[in-house]
Amino acid sequence: MARLRDPEGGCPWDVEQTFDTIAPYTIEEAYEVDDAIRRRDLGDLRDELGDLLLQVVFHAQMAHESGAFRFDDVVEAVCDKLVRRHPNIFGDAEAIESAAAQLEAWEVHKANERESAAEREGRAASVLDGVPLGLPALLRSRKLLRRAARAGFAWPAPGDALEKVSEELAELRAEVASGDRERLHEELGDLLIAASGVAQVVDLDPEAALRDANARFERRLRRVEESLAAEGRTLGDAELSELLEHWQRAKREESGSW
Repeated sequence: MARLRDPEGGCPWDVEQTFDTIAPYTIEEAYEVDDAIRRRDLGDLRDELGDLLLQVVFHAQMAHESGAFRFDDVVEAVCDKLVRRHPNIFGDAEAIESAAAQLEAWEVHKANERESAAEREGRAASVLDGVPLGLPALLRSRKLLRRAARAGFAWPAPGDALEKVSEELAELRAEVASGDRERLHEELGDLLIAASGVAQVVDLDPEAALRDANARFERRLRRVEESLAAEGRTLGDAELSELLEHWQRAKREESGSW
């Protein structure tokens, strides 16, 4: 990467890149790792992990050029973090017997680190410190809600969370009727985070749930297209009632419930 970034004889594209221009590729590669895992393709996973590692190398090289840090510093920092957050393994702390207890201890260590960082910066710490702004919105809502829940700000039961969804849905309906697009925008967001709140209470990942729902939608709509193609038609040739009938058939075929 140092050779690729060399202004005298490197690759013109690599030389032009900055942290900002490479960041989207880093995110994309992380999603491609996730895709390989979901497809259970270990060959692709090996390749995608290499691509993701390249992103780390790229950022580290740019940081080295600016005098900030080197790749070795990145490795050393994460090793130090692993040791610091596992005193039961690398130190004298009492052994932890379960994965749940380990996760709780990990979160305590992270919270302590956030408090120390806030103190160094001369500000009050928040349970929401450190939740990245660049996360996909649904994933970020999950992290925000989980942080709030650990501090005691959460619905006590699924029914309470579902009531909030009903409340936000009613408010969204009212804004649809009013035609106020700014308020409609806000209420749609409130409904989505309320749905994420249900996921928090029942301990499900809303991002994963939506990804799976996207996959189901794609499979079913492709079935509808195939069914219409067999009749020499496309989606645009059919009435909505027909499309819904084909959709229900696709759902039944997928579940095997005829």
